Amino acid sequence: MPHVLIVDDEPNTLAALAEIISAEGFTVGTAQDLRQAKIQMVRQTPDVILADLKLPDGNGMELFEALDPKVAVEFILITGHASVESAVDALRLGAADYLVKPINMQRLKTVLDRIPRAGDLKAEISSLRGELRRFGRFGRMLGGSPVMQNLYDQMNKVAPTEATVLLVGESGTGKELVAQTLHELSLRRKHPFLPVNCGAISPNLIESEMFGHERGSFTGADRQHKGYFERAHGGTLFLDEITEMPIELQVKLLRVLETGMFMRVGVNREIETDVRIVAATNRNPEKAVAEGKLREDLYHRLNVFPLYLPPLRERGKDVELIAQSLLEQMNAEHKTDKVMDPDFVSGLMRHSWPGNVRELKNYMQRAYIMPTGR
Repeated sequence: MPHVLIVDDEPNTLAALAEIISAEGFTVGTAQDLRQAKIQMVRQTPDVILADLKLPDGNGMELFEALDPKVAVEFILITGHASVESAVDALRLGAADYLVKPINMQRLKTVLDRIPRAGDLKAEISSLRGELRRFGRFGRMLGGSPVMQNLYDQMNKVAPTEATVLLVGESGTGKELVAQTLHELSLRRKHPFLPVNCGAISPNLIESEMFGHERGSFTGADRQHKGYFERAHGGTLFLDEITEMPIELQVKLLRVLETGMFMRVGVNREIETDVRIVAATNRNPEKAVAEGKLREDLYHRLNVFPLYLPPLRERGKDVELIAQSLLEQMNAEHKTDKVMDPDFVSGLMRHSWPGNVRELKNYMQRAYIMPTGR
């Protein structure tokens, strides 16, 4: 039976957490400061540590830093809203997740549900790193350049957690591919991954598409419709081009993110949703806030763990690697054995690829059909 050590200096919080975690089938140890926690850790090595960031004799992160890296212990930070940035720093250092006070008990149970299986994900991520070293692949992604290695490292840390992720990068850099990889490396992977292009849905329909509607709620609503938040329950919702979402809907999205509740159009009954959000934009998000395209409060709610996707021009030999992979796919599909000659590869490397991977893919398709050079 997994053992959980809870470290918090508020007796009521400590007692409530201990009761809930025990009811979930874990053995529990408690401590009110770092000194007591370290004594408990010597007596029994915990499988999971839930530690408050601010303790009477120091910072909860000190316990994380004191862990033996050879021992598999899941570290979950408890923090107040004002210290979410510190929690994100903890994720970057390798903490498994964080909880914000006042603790949402459903959110706590979701985190606990992951615990017995967290080692499986770590083994899978380790296997993916092996594929990267051998073949230049990381899950669905391709590329071994230093900037991509850095991206993979960040994805390793955030994928198994529940943290909201904001992807920022130029058009064509593969934001949906990153979002899907994050989903497949999370414990939500057996549940839906739903991509939504916020800029491609009519402003008149986007609320209905996001939250659903009841029959008769507006002209043409001849049946009940479940929206993306309802259909993605338990999984991941990828909100692409988030800055193109109407401002009035951004208010409702913010409320869903804060409460986990929404209402279908045409009814007043709230529905609970358990969805992880990965959002993306090809704009500078801070500039979008300044221009009134993105609400500042929503930006801060989405920007829990930002990931920057590098443009293709910064990825060096990844250009050749991706081009070769695309050519191999076309050869397999058409039963041909075409190859890239050195001059062709040199031309690929000289081009700046303003359309990024999308442009390279289109170019390779044209070159395959009509190999006449650039």
